[in-house]
Amino acid sequence: MTEFGKDLVMVERRSLRFEISGLDTAAVLFFLAMEFGRAVELLSIEGLFMGITLVMVLVLPFFLPSGSESESLTAWIVGRSIVAAAGVSLGLGISRSAGSVLPEMVAFLPMTFLILASMVSCYIQFYGVLKLRPAK
Repeated sequence: MTEFGKDLVMVERRSLRFEISGLDTAAVLFFLAMEFGRAVELLSIEGLFMGITLVMVLVLPFFLPSGSESESLTAWIVGRSIVAAAGVSLGLGISRSAGSVLPEMVAFLPMTFLILASMVSCYIQFYGVLKLRPAK
């Protein structure tokens, strides 16, 4: 394999590792934003606490340990804000159409998927922190 081919394979591996490292927390953010859009009235204590949690899930995963090179914080927040905005708009659509266009049971799907995504993300993050690494 040529030198160029080795560099190309290394770049592909790095980008794949980066994409996988943030995917679990992005899913948690998306489903939390869906639940926020579906269930929360903005001028309530519930809305305040869920909004604070949403901002924490948006920013704090940037500081989790990962084996890949990280991007800048502003690029991270812009990307995650797009995911959160998509989740909130989908949650608003679910809240408006559940019971009339969609079955009533659809209103419970965002929280169900949020719980599942959170469990998977927690497992992945604990595995990443606790896995054995050889001493250098």
